[in-house]
This record gives sequence, structure tokens and C-alpha cells, in this order.
Amino acid sequence: YVMLFRNDYGTLDDLRTNIGLAFSDDGVHWQVEPSPFLDISTEEIRSINDPRLIPIGDRCYITYAIIGNHGVRGGIAVTEDFQTVTELHQTLPDNRNLVLFPEKINGQYVRLERPFANYLRSRRNSFDIWLSVSPDMIHWGQSQLLVRVEDIPFADEKIGPGCPPIKTDRGWLVIFHAVELMPGKRKNGWEERWEKRYSAGVLLLDSTDPTHVIGIGPEPILLPHDDYEIAGGFRNHVIFPCGAIPEPDGTLKIYYGAADAVECLAEAHIDDLVTFCLA
Repeated sequence: YVMLFRNDYGTLDDLRTNIGLAFSDDGVHWQVEPSPFLDISTEEIRSINDPRLIPIGDRCYITYAIIGNHGVRGGIAVTEDFQTVTELHQTLPDNRNLVLFPEKINGQYVRLERPFANYLRSRRNSFDIWLSVSPDMIHWGQSQLLVRVEDIPFADEKIGPGCPPIKTDRGWLVIFHAVELMPGKRKNGWEERWEKRYSAGVLLLDSTDPTHVIGIGPEPILLPHDDYEIAGGFRNHVIFPCGAIPEPDGTLKIYYGAADAVECLAEAHIDDLVTFCLA
């Protein structure tokens, strides 16, 4: 097992992040490498976070968010040995939460993403999941809206891609994050004000046409409720899924950040999640 994780350092007034690397024989006990795996900090780029790993063929692609002084961008890089990394692509601001499908579909690479579409929206924050395609992992386009925040009954502010899609007999299983406001939580973590709750949901896309949504789970599959998810973190009441590994017995290991402070593991059976989407 290989994990990339966000590593925070500095102070709240000057918070910086890079991407760390860890290995495991069982997916539970991890050995962290002593040096950062990926750090692209410059005078313009303040941090890099929310990494996802997506094996395609004999290469492993990495997506991440780039926080700069003039906007948030999504990045794509590739590695073959987890020693050297080549950056392939950065989006325009403002976009993040890029998640790649683990194989080409109809001859194209496909990604899910969450742009920040503020202009002319009725509310300040109302962000949705979009889909784009590419012939070469560098040039992206044919973008279209896939799932609206209004489509998710347990989200009232924004949704975004979480884990890379899992291919099943019924379609592409996608775990996403959903955000709802919790008014009154003005001091809820290290920040002076935090009024949101992040949960994890699941949806199913057509295997040959991922622009077609087959079904959406009616409720969250993960809600913050344990102490390490709701208290003592940077941003409490947060579950943020970024990795999902299918095991031979049909179990899915779901890795998620909790309270923006710790990395966690949950398990579910893939068939149960697919059935939940079709309920």
C-alpha cells in the first residue's frame, strides 16, 4: 500500500503544506518517509494538498490542489517509482478536487472536478461536480456539469469528488464529499470561525458513459461523530475521503481525513455501496 498525505507546517498566520509519502504492508500500519515527496512552494504557491493516487497502466498519476496567492488550481503529476515526479498539468483558477478515472473511457482520459462557480449564483457558495476529458492528460476540455449540489439531500453548500472511481459490474462507484452549513459553530476548531459539516456520500455512473448518473445514495455513508472527527482538530466535523482501495474479497478500504488533523480508515463492501446507490 502507498499513501500520499497532506503535511501542514508553519503557523496559522503563515500555514504551509507539502505532500508526504508512506508505505504499508497491510493498509493499517504505516511507515512514513522522512522527507516530503512533493513540494512546489514558491513565492506565489503557498501550499499543496488533498492528493489522490490513481494507477493507470504501469504509471501512477497524482492529483492535488495548489493554493496560490491568486487562486486555487488543480494539478496533475505522474510517477513510475515514487522517487521522481513529473508535473503534467495545472488548471486555471479556481478549480480543485481533481479525481481521475483509473482507465481511459472511449479513448479519453476522464476526470471529475469541482470548480468554484460564484459569478451569478444565488448564494455565495454553491459548488458542484463537473466532468472533463483529455486525449493526453495535458489538454482538458468538453467540460460539463455532472452532479449539482441541489441533487444531494445532505448538502446545502457544496459537493466535490472524493476518491478515484471504482469500477464495478454495475458502473463506476464514486465516493464524494458533501458540505452543509451548521450555523452557530463560530469557534469550532483552530480557526476563529468554522460553520460547516463535511460528510461522505456515494453515487454510481454508467461504465461506458460516465456523464450519465445511474443513482445516488440517499444518505451519507460516513458522518463525523467520533471524537477525532468532531473535536480537537483544525476544522472539526469534517470527513474528507480521498482514497479507496478494493480488496479481493469485495471489501473497500476508504481512507479519509478527519477534522483536517488525522488520517482514518473505514471499510464497506462494494456490493453494499452499489445497492445503496440504487435504493
